[in-house]
Amino acid sequence: MFKKRIWKYILISFCWLASLGGLVVLMSFIDVKKAGVLCTDVKVYIPGNQYFIDKDEIDNILQIKRHALIGHALEGINIRALEDKLKANPFIETAKVYTDMDGVIWVEITQRQPILRILNQDDKDFYVDQHGFKVPLSANFTAQVLAANGFIDEPFSGRVDTLHTEIAREVFATADYIRKDSLWDAQIAQIYVNKDHEIELIPRVGNQRILLGNADSLDVKFHNLLAFYKKALPQMGWDTYKTINIKYANQVIGVKNVMTKQDSINAKNGVKDSIKATIDSAITTKDTSQIKN
Repeated sequence: MFKKRIWKYILISFCWLASLGGLVVLMSFIDVKKAGVLCTDVKVYIPGNQYFIDKDEIDNILQIKRHALIGHALEGINIRALEDKLKANPFIETAKVYTDMDGVIWVEITQRQPILRILNQDDKDFYVDQHGFKVPLSANFTAQVLAANGFIDEPFSGRVDTLHTEIAREVFATADYIRKDSLWDAQIAQIYVNKDHEIELIPRVGNQRILLGNADSLDVKFHNLLAFYKKALPQMGWDTYKTINIKYANQVIGVKNVMTKQDSINAKNGVKDSIKATIDSAITTKDTSQIKN
């Protein structure tokens, strides 16, 4: 019985050694084959519908045309250096470069996805991506995202950076919340920060400003706003109020406009029908079961 166990261990060890030896031989064979492979093509994959970066820009970054990667031996091409060049671009979030045995260099790019555009107090304009990083504007593409301006003292150095000020982080949190809700994404046109560092929302339908205050309790505040939209505005009209204050979690305060009857009619006639129809439909279908009367 003891001898059988010894032979069993010897056989297992031999199999492992044979497998390891075969792997070494195979890797050596691959290295030898790779050493003789020339770059035959560079293929670029850029998923998504944002176009800060296109294939011509990738060519420029990698210097594919000027230094002619195609035709060079793969072993002489520094793949890591190519990745580092791509990652240094502010519009590229991730970059992966690798080769195959046919001599093709594959480039996979993930672009940054902006959700907000900020114009700060120094008139510096920049995007904020979905992870909260500041990104410069692009000469190639303009993202259709929510805009914010006013008394925003967030600095911008022209490079990718985190948000440094509390007000910028609150504006970002508000924009992120709005974009994830189809109703508010359709209704809110702009974010404004007033001199008291309070957030105001400017709607597409209605002339009023919505005083949000800060980014705390966004679920409660927007639920209260929806309840106000459903109950008060259909009776009073979309342009009755100049301010809707939702910054307090337990109440909504509406401040009325002083308008003549004809002014009210003219304002209502000026509402964009297509946008209003979209919002009315969203209000009708949206689940309001958690809204308190």
